[in-house]
Amino acid sequence: MSPEIGSTGADSRRITIKFDELIALKNAAEKVIVSPPQLNQPDIRTSGRTIRVSLEDTLLPATTYTVDFSDAIEDYNEGNPLGQFTYYFSTGSHIDTMQVAGRVLDASNLEPVKGILVGLHADTCDTAFMRKPFDRVARTDTQGRFCVKGVRQGTYRIYALQDRDGDFRFSSTSEMLAFRKETFQTSSFADTRQDTVWADSTHIDTIRTVGFTHYLPDDLTLLAFTQRPDARHLLKTQRDVPEWFTVYFTAPSAQRPVCHGLDADLSTAFLEVASAGNDTITYWLRDTTLMQADTLRIGYTYEATDDSLGTRYLRTDTLELTPRETMARRRAAQEEARARFEKEREKRHKRGDYSHETMPVTPLQPAGGLPAKLSPVENIALRFREPLTRTDTAALHLQLCLNDSTFSPAPFELHSHDNDPFAVTVYGEWRPGQKYRLSVDSAAFTGISGKVSAAIETAFSIGRSDEYGAIFLVMPEATEHTVVQLLKSEKNVVRQLPATNKRADFYYLAPGTYYVRAFEDRNGNGQWDPGIFSEGLQAETVSYCPVTFELRANWDIEQNWLFSALPPECQKPETLRKTKAEQQKQTTRSRNEQRARERGGR
Repeated sequence: MSPEIGSTGADSRRITIKFDELIALKNAAEKVIVSPPQLNQPDIRTSGRTIRVSLEDTLLPATTYTVDFSDAIEDYNEGNPLGQFTYYFSTGSHIDTMQVAGRVLDASNLEPVKGILVGLHADTCDTAFMRKPFDRVARTDTQGRFCVKGVRQGTYRIYALQDRDGDFRFSSTSEMLAFRKETFQTSSFADTRQDTVWADSTHIDTIRTVGFTHYLPDDLTLLAFTQRPDARHLLKTQRDVPEWFTVYFTAPSAQRPVCHGLDADLSTAFLEVASAGNDTITYWLRDTTLMQADTLRIGYTYEATDDSLGTRYLRTDTLELTPRETMARRRAAQEEARARFEKEREKRHKRGDYSHETMPVTPLQPAGGLPAKLSPVENIALRFREPLTRTDTAALHLQLCLNDSTFSPAPFELHSHDNDPFAVTVYGEWRPGQKYRLSVDSAAFTGISGKVSAAIETAFSIGRSDEYGAIFLVMPEATEHTVVQLLKSEKNVVRQLPATNKRADFYYLAPGTYYVRAFEDRNGNGQWDPGIFSEGLQAETVSYCPVTFELRANWDIEQNWLFSALPPECQKPETLRKTKAEQQKQTTRSRNEQRARERGGR
């Protein structure tokens, strides 16, 4: 090596490493990291048996430099990795040897974060993360592990950053980040470990105890998240049909936008259907005269962000909204349909058929089928394709089937939803194992367009109690903010309950495999939220129950769950992990062991 590894007083920015066989450098851009971080990308090249590294930045005085190759170096012929190799030298009189290690996990699902930058700051002010490049850096491997090497003894704060712009500082809310508010001090002590001495490529000679320097801290866990966008701008508008238009924003706001009429009073012209943060709002037109216009022009006042000051202010734009399907095009299509109907009616008249004399009217359409079987804790949701303006409760009839031909009225309640004007829910006093019939008269529901629903009739049954199981969770560390989710997979949430009296009880579950996750819903919105660095706010804490629940029919499972019993990286059940246990590359020794076993050797 030139300069020699561990050299002091070095002044050359050119590093040459020669090997005794042909080598390859795999994924150098991802795996090789130089510390202190280089603002100008180092030039790293291989040629035959040689690696050449050229540092483009000026060398800093009295500084330890490390080039961490991780496992990027492999022999050319067989692909055996050199291992966790780090080259180092110092421009001063001594080498800084401290190390800091740990892992980075995704705060939302506790999955390892691969390839994210991890950096140290000796400046422990909160703003250093945004003002200065990192002092020392490393990059995580496939399991989210990192080791920052060549660290000077001292006190530090640690961060992780998905550094999109390559400036080694937090500069964009779109960059994934992690931080710890606590500072730490580096230290080390003499330790021992077990080492294996091989007699040959397949046989162990001895296992001996060897000494090594143990560096601390070596178990830091960083929980990474991407902040929700804070800069609020009008992203786009969309109007597919004359009946509605949607406005999209880049960030949420507690303040609902206001529509102003340029040519008419619009105070009652729209039914607004908004997302929880008012970042997506759909406006359904109540006034049919507004639908007739080819272009709808409105004044639109909303909360926006001043890019120069970073503050919110009220802005008013003029929106001109033209539907993709205009009323003129729709009327033309209706006339074509009417002409076809008239021709068909004339043909029927010639055959003496005078049925179907009026053109059928398109009813208010439901947005999906109804279930044939419910569990005792489920209810029937009637959902339509447009908001409902009228519901006739008397037009709904729920009946209990006494036998094949006899039905008896059954009590029920019909509930509408303030935040979902498209649906109503039928709540019944269900009897397990019984059959029911729900009849809905025509015109029971009226939509905002004036369409009325057709008659609906559906038969369904309630499952027997012995067809289901239950899972009862006892959580001593649960708080009033704990929300528990029952999962079939990472993204398939079967049910969600707030913890009550440090418990969560899930009744009437179909047999199958289940997992459990919990998060601290500190703002009470019923969903997981990331952190906010400027406020020193970490992401809402997520915990996974390490148990995989195999539930059978007519079976109850009660599980005690202590959130802190396992560290975050060990909580998630293996079958739920996206990143499986690390598969080590097969080395020459392991191939020789396999050949020996095939020959019947030891």
